[in-house]
Amino acid sequence: MTDLAKDLAKDPTQVSENFTQSLYTDEDGSRSLFTRVKDSFKRQELVETEGIDLDTYSMTDYQRTNYLLAKQPYQKNLSQRHLTMIAIGGTLGTGLFIGIGWSLASGPGNLLIGFLLTGLAIFCVVQCAAELSCQYPVSGSFASHVSRFVDPSWGFTVTTNYCLAWSISFPSELIGCAMTIGYWDSSVNPVVWVIIFWLFIMALNLFGVRGFAETEYVLSIFKILAIIIFLIIGVVLICGGGPNSNGYIGTKYWHDPGSFKAPVFKSLCNTFVSAAFSFGGTELVVLTAAESRKVESISRAAKGTFWRVIVFYVSTVVVIGCLVPYTDERLLGGDTSEDIAASPFVIALANTGKFGERVSNFMNAVILIAVLSVCNSCVYAASRVIQSLGASGQLPSICGYVDRKGRPLFGILVVGLFGFLPFIVASNKVSEVFDWLFALCSISSMFIWFSICYSYLRYRWALKKQNRSADEIAYKSMLGIWGAYLGLLLSALLIVGEIYVSLFPLGESPSAEAFFKYCLSIPIMIAVYIGHKSYTGNWKSFVIPLSGIDLDTGLSHSDVEIMKHELEIQRVKLASKPLYYRIFRFWC
Repeated sequence: MTDLAKDLAKDPTQVSENFTQSLYTDEDGSRSLFTRVKDSFKRQELVETEGIDLDTYSMTDYQRTNYLLAKQPYQKNLSQRHLTMIAIGGTLGTGLFIGIGWSLASGPGNLLIGFLLTGLAIFCVVQCAAELSCQYPVSGSFASHVSRFVDPSWGFTVTTNYCLAWSISFPSELIGCAMTIGYWDSSVNPVVWVIIFWLFIMALNLFGVRGFAETEYVLSIFKILAIIIFLIIGVVLICGGGPNSNGYIGTKYWHDPGSFKAPVFKSLCNTFVSAAFSFGGTELVVLTAAESRKVESISRAAKGTFWRVIVFYVSTVVVIGCLVPYTDERLLGGDTSEDIAASPFVIALANTGKFGERVSNFMNAVILIAVLSVCNSCVYAASRVIQSLGASGQLPSICGYVDRKGRPLFGILVVGLFGFLPFIVASNKVSEVFDWLFALCSISSMFIWFSICYSYLRYRWALKKQNRSADEIAYKSMLGIWGAYLGLLLSALLIVGEIYVSLFPLGESPSAEAFFKYCLSIPIMIAVYIGHKSYTGNWKSFVIPLSGIDLDTGLSHSDVEIMKHELEIQRVKLASKPLYYRIFRFWC
């Protein structure tokens, strides 16, 4: 008889207790893996994080909210390499690989101008958001800054729209993953692939911020390499190289059928829709401020936006405009993210004959990687914003749940529930349902960009109003306050342009359906804003007075003089470097 059998015969209850205890402790008495994993899901309290019990009751509600957002128990695991790659390639998705096909149908000239204007706007926006996030690395980042520097109701409107946009994108991108796999094997029910990818993405985010960051790092490298390969092949084809070449192409298609589709202004405004979709999420890197090891890493990573705009968008748009005429009917399929045949990348390379027949497999793999990356970003971004709303008291406190591994569990759960949307709508109505779901947040990206620039300006105005020096700013925007004015203006123009093409669609008659598919978010945002104002009863002012803006709570540096001294040391050290290195550090 074995020892276990003998023990069972003597005292079955004691054996059961010993077995249970063995799950929680190792032989040396330390906690077992099971125990550590179980305990990691317990809520991390702020007192444990700080090590002291700070009396927040002496603060005003406004100050207490700022304090709580600055002290959320996230783990600071993001390094410079993570942030740099997230900034450059983190949100290169279907908007670039497929969505620009719809805008190219408006003419390559309009497409280039539209992307240049939108790219300049987003560069200004990210610089503004980066300065604020380096100064105040709080939960929710720029979404929380709007509440702090503008108005809580305005901030709530921005935050809920941003959260909704990412949450709705999640199920749509899951469907995109399933449809992309279906290109290779259509015998498997797409629902199976949706479940597999849902489990994969949720598991990644349960590994914490490190799981998200490492995945984005790898996927971004693949996406960047794919674009570089395409640009090289594209240049070769334009110059007349490649199989089945018909000779030098150059700017042939810019002259015939032309660069601009009539009516020019309306066609230009039409490109704003896909440009905003393509650039949407560029601000994601700034959202990581509360989980970055060094806040200055955010400033450096934000500079990568410039290179992303120039290399990965503008260069791609120019090459595609040279390889595909805007009259190609296949481009008009670009309004659906699952149809890779509508991708200008595929169309450009498919025109090369047998070589083009093989490229669809390559582009399909790239699109799958891009969609997976966006799915990962959806869960990360939406869960952090939900957590910030819970921490600030604008949603129930359970929404602010952060466990001992720094995971906003309730936020991840809520976004995960959105991933089940594909299962509850009729299969033949999926596209129509998601069209209207996206209409809920269609114009919100531009509204968020506008709000970021405005909150930045309010911060700078408050410094001046309270007789504070700009020398207190740890890491300043490359473009300064004038960049914020430019970003504000461009964001407003993009909003007006999208409203214009919604009222008067290109090639269609005006209709209520066409308008609300692009602008349904406008009445939704107005309703949310009024509802929050009514609930809080804060109708006395529509913006926080500049003299009343809190400029001290949650600062990334505790001593201004020490911060100035450290920055001066960095400047002296940089000045001693060669010219090429100083230029590199200015832009990177």
